[in-house]
Amino acid sequence: MNLHALRLFYQAASLGSVTLAAEALHLSQPAVTAQIKKLEREIGLRLLIPQGRGVMLTEAGSHLAAEARRLFELEGHIEETLEQLKAGSAGKLHLAATYLPANFLLPKWIARYKRAYPGVGVELSTSNSSQAADLLLHYRAEIAFIGGIRLDHPLLLRTPWYEDEMCFIVHKGHPLAGARVTLEEMLQEPFIYREEGSFGREQLIALCSARHLPAPPVGLQMNGLNETLRVVMEGYGAAFLSLLETREHIAAGVISRVEIDGVHMTNPVSIYTRKEEASPPAQRFIDMILAKS
Repeated sequence: MNLHALRLFYQAASLGSVTLAAEALHLSQPAVTAQIKKLEREIGLRLLIPQGRGVMLTEAGSHLAAEARRLFELEGHIEETLEQLKAGSAGKLHLAATYLPANFLLPKWIARYKRAYPGVGVELSTSNSSQAADLLLHYRAEIAFIGGIRLDHPLLLRTPWYEDEMCFIVHKGHPLAGARVTLEEMLQEPFIYREEGSFGREQLIALCSARHLPAPPVGLQMNGLNETLRVVMEGYGAAFLSLLETREHIAAGVISRVEIDGVHMTNPVSIYTRKEEASPPAQRFIDMILAKS
């Protein structure tokens, strides 16, 4: 079926006049009449009957006009959806992130983004750094937020986002609570280590190595942040953690920070995208967090 002719017929049927349809479409009346006649021959049915200065729909014409209305409303909906996708106000946004940004940085930005773009579905996958990069490389995520390392990959673009300070913490009643001491003094305490491969553990060992000091013995090993914090809150040992991870507990007074002379280490968090152009929802999200961070 000729959709151009169907559109002309639908306009004439809606307005009840071939002449008015021609004026609305900025076409000549004979051109519109010829197209409608061609459509009638194509489908083998009479659609319009002249009536005074207008036209009347046949039974077949009434049915076709109703179906054409559904078709062109769907066309309008498709066009509107495509415009929303181009504007970044519709579609889906898949994010991948390591533990720190997923839990301490992204929630407020996702909430703000959803308030601004309620029509966009957002999905967040929390994983380690290599898995987050793989999700991005295999088109299962559009943005990856990776903390702890500065990953370089020929297919990925890295944008620095946040530098999180690392800190030593102890129980609020510990003799070193709130004190400023040397690293050598700090390392005399029994330490609670995170699992092997965790950023804090690797940074602590690297710090000791750079200062030619032995790493503190493992007092306990805990495979999780909350477990580590709970042990410190109960009064055992020291830990080397991210300030983002510990800030609320320090503010609440249940643990305390120990300042170390000459030591300042950070946990970098970067935004990764594929080097090809980001989708509109992804670019809107990135623009929002970089503009307001």
